[in-house]
Amino acid sequence: MKIYTKTGDKGQTSLFGGTRVPKYHLRIEAYGTIDELNSYIGLIKDQEIDSNTSKILLKIQNELFTIGSMLATPPEKEILKSGKERLNIQKINNQSVTLLENEIDKMNESLPEMTHFILPGGHTLVSFCHIARCVCRRSERITTHLSDESTIDNLILVYLNRLSDYLFVLARKLTIDKKAQEIKWIPEKF
Repeated sequence: MKIYTKTGDKGQTSLFGGTRVPKYHLRIEAYGTIDELNSYIGLIKDQEIDSNTSKILLKIQNELFTIGSMLATPPEKEILKSGKERLNIQKINNQSVTLLENEIDKMNESLPEMTHFILPGGHTLVSFCHIARCVCRRSERITTHLSDESTIDNLILVYLNRLSDYLFVLARKLTIDKKAQEIKWIPEKF
C-alpha cells in the first residue's frame, strides 16, 4: 500500500464509505483532533510511568482509534447495502467509560484534597498530561459541534468528557509519583 495517493492534493479527502469532503470539514476536524490527542497520549505512555498506567493509556489509545473510525463514518454510510455495519469493530461502550471512572476513583484515593485550582506544570510529564487534557477538551468541543450538525454516538461525548477528567487526575497522580509539587493558582489581589 502506497502512503501517498495524491487524491488529497486539491484539499479534499474521503470519509469512511467514500464520501468526498473538504479537509476542513467538521467531521475531519473532529477525528483529526482525536488523532492529535492519541499522539499526546502516546507521548505520556512513552515516559517513565508505572505499568498499570501504561496499560490503561494503551487501552485509551486503542479506544481513541475506534472513536476516530466512528467519527470518520457518516451516518448515511454506517450500514452497507447488505444490511451489515460498515465498521466491523467493537465500538466504544459503557465499559470504556466505566474503566475511566474506576481508574479516576483509584487514583483519587491516594491524592490530597484539592484546595485550589492547579496550574499546569511542576514536571514535564505532568505538563504532557495537561496538554493532552486540553486537546481532549478541544476534541470534545469539536465533536459536540459535529453532533449538532450530524448524528454521532452520544457515548463518544461521554467518553471524551470522562477522559479529560482522567487526564487531570493522572496529572495529579504523576505529580506525586515524580515527587514534584502541584502549582496552586493563587490570584494576586489588588
